[in-house]
Amino acid sequence: MARINLRPWREERNAALQKRFVVNLVTAALLGGLAVLGVSYYYDLQMDRQQARNNYVRTEIKKLDKKIEEIKELKRQRERLLERLNAIQELQGNRPVIVRNFDELVRVLPDGLYYTSLERKEDRVTIDGLAEVNNDVSSLMRHLNDSIWFGEPSLSRVTSANKMREFDLSVPLEKPKAEEAEQ
Repeated sequence: MARINLRPWREERNAALQKRFVVNLVTAALLGGLAVLGVSYYYDLQMDRQQARNNYVRTEIKKLDKKIEEIKELKRQRERLLERLNAIQELQGNRPVIVRNFDELVRVLPDGLYYTSLERKEDRVTIDGLAEVNNDVSSLMRHLNDSIWFGEPSLSRVTSANKMREFDLSVPLEKPKAEEAEQ
């Protein structure tokens, strides 16, 4: 039998296979590295875009917050103006009531009775006066009680001085309905 030496051929084939394996391994590593870098670059790009969007939204939110504050300030100013307007309207509405109260005080005044002082505190009028007889004071109290502009009077003092009687009484102010006031 002839002797054939297969060793060099096997060694060449093993060397070629090993060389091809290393080339494939290096190629796979390079492709894997490129894939990782590509994905990383893509995610970095997406993160940068999202950061830009977030920054834009933050600046818009700040602008809207400023506008909201302006709106709140305008609402506060509006409320203050409405309060002033209501106060002015209330004063305008009460102006004829005060005149009407004084007019009614003159109407209910019986003959022989005189007012020496009138003082208004909140919704109450304090009357100091002089009367010739006690019946005049009683008559004044009945007239005040019958009036739609006054509540029930309260007599606090009656004293005799010379021929006249001094008296102090207080009466609450009433605000009648519009229909009653016109009568």
